[in-house]
Amino acid sequence: MIRSSPSKDQERNSPPKSQNLLKEPSHELCPFTDPEIDQMHPYFPEGTIFKPFDSSMKSDCISTTWVCFPTAPFQIGFSYPFSTFTQNLITFTGLCYSQGMPMLWRVLYTLEQIIAKEGIDLGLTELNHLYNLASHGSHRFLFKAKPQHPHPLLKTTKNDTN
Repeated sequence: MIRSSPSKDQERNSPPKSQNLLKEPSHELCPFTDPEIDQMHPYFPEGTIFKPFDSSMKSDCISTTWVCFPTAPFQIGFSYPFSTFTQNLITFTGLCYSQGMPMLWRVLYTLEQIIAKEGIDLGLTELNHLYNLASHGSHRFLFKAKPQHPHPLLKTTKNDTN
């Protein structure tokens, strides 16, 4: 799913290009349809421009005018713009939104709920005490519990089919 960068509206015709990071590009094509992308509109600010479905789009695409988003965060309850805690992690690590595995998004969402409901002040330092950021191949990332420690958040490691 892609959204036009508001600060670069004048350059709308800069198409996303693959970074050639994927080991098996034919397995990494965009699986979303226009109706599925249309369901994501409520999670973005009014006036957001969405690019129509393109079956040749790969998950490693970059552009100077478009931002690629995975649907996983929005399916579990996130909306855009992301909260300060989540955006700080993305900015600090330099990850693209689409590099986060669903498990990473589930952990972030759970921590966001704890921050909001319990008023606990969590930041990147606390997150670093709980997890290591680990690559899952093809330049995708997830959180791994620190060695010798139980997973701090139960049921966030389940795969998408559970």
